Amino acid sequence: MRILLSNDDGYFAPGLEALAAALAPHAEITVVAPERDRSGASNSLTLDRPLMVRRAPNGFLFVNGTPTDCVHLAVTGLLDRLPDMVVSGINLGANMGDDTIYSGTVAAATEGFLLGIPSIAISLASKTAKYFETAGAVAVDLVRRHARDPAGSWLLNVNVPDVAPSALKDARVTRLGRRHKAEDTIKARSPRGETVYWVGAAGPAADAGEGTDFHAVEHGHVSVTPLQIDLTHRERMAEVDRWIRR
Repeated sequence: MRILLSNDDGYFAPGLEALAAALAPHAEITVVAPERDRSGASNSLTLDRPLMVRRAPNGFLFVNGTPTDCVHLAVTGLLDRLPDMVVSGINLGANMGDDTIYSGTVAAATEGFLLGIPSIAISLASKTAKYFETAGAVAVDLVRRHARDPAGSWLLNVNVPDVAPSALKDARVTRLGRRHKAEDTIKARSPRGETVYWVGAAGPAADAGEGTDFHAVEHGHVSVTPLQIDLTHRERMAEVDRWIRR
């Protein structure tokens, strides 16, 4: 099996190294990742300048672009053979609920999915990152399951509690929860006296009941959420049709 790895934390991120180390005994691994942290880049493509690909001393390839750029370049011309899977991560921090809209980790996996390749985004739900090996073991398990029973082309968003492997509970298939609105933008002064702004932190979970990704991770379970890309609000189509015909 050939697996393409990417992330949004940059090619030097310890989560990416842990993911590559975990999967290398089980598949032929190629890493194509951003040259710097591109967290929050979402599904953006770089169209206003050329992209360059370089090789790091550890063999990882890195690109002066977004996570989406990395997967797109790899699949559409950089690699001699198409990967069988795309795995993005291991992200430092959770990607649950509304976070998935902004996440570069999820975006890298989404690009693989859009190009017809089964793809997984995997995140460690913590900022302290004590147990990347736990998330790595979860990635190995999912890859093995796919190898035994290919399920077609799908996109999975996986969040793993930051606990020792022995303390991890089983996986739960979940839906995305919802957050409250983001906290207020932070306004400050630069050393030159200019007003600068920082985007506020994500709001706390609003919809975090049983069945959501938030609930599963909070209770020590791996959260596995199947995602789709069709943004059409089908339940509103008839209503909008009546509205435009008035």
